[in-house]
Amino acid sequence: VTDLGFAKRARTFAELVGAPLAIIEKRREANDDRAEVMNVIGEVRGKRAIIVDDEIDTGGTLVETTKALEREGAVEIYGCATHGVLSDPAIDRIRDSALVEVVITDTIPLPASHKLDKINVLSVAPLIGEAITRIHQGKSVGALFSSEMQRAQEMLLWSEDEEPT
Repeated sequence: VTDLGFAKRARTFAELVGAPLAIIEKRREANDDRAEVMNVIGEVRGKRAIIVDDEIDTGGTLVETTKALEREGAVEIYGCATHGVLSDPAIDRIRDSALVEVVITDTIPLPASHKLDKINVLSVAPLIGEAITRIHQGKSVGALFSSEMQRAQEMLLWSEDEEPT
């Protein structure tokens, strides 16, 4: 995780996939968009790393985190975020990085000029549709975000090109 404030959600994700947690300590100088990675807290040597963030804007934090994980010996590095803003120069940074894959949702449309083999876009439509159905049926919407709900987990893994299981 690239933000200490996001650590609790990252812990939940790590438990969901049965993985340990590492935290990237970073700082920003003034109001600058550039983040400086200070330390990797946790053992990543010889492991596959998944960088979890809420959004990817310019890709600076993602790529700096990737470099830090490489220095610490991670063998494969993936990124995922809810929102793929992907402002310039994010696409170039992702393309030129050691990232194996970056997974984002379609909360922000990905222009054709931003499509890369490394970027996988998952649709939030099934999740939103299920939430609307639950609201109309008077069922729990919160259950969609519970780690015990298998259907919610399956929906998170659907891609635009696949039918749900």
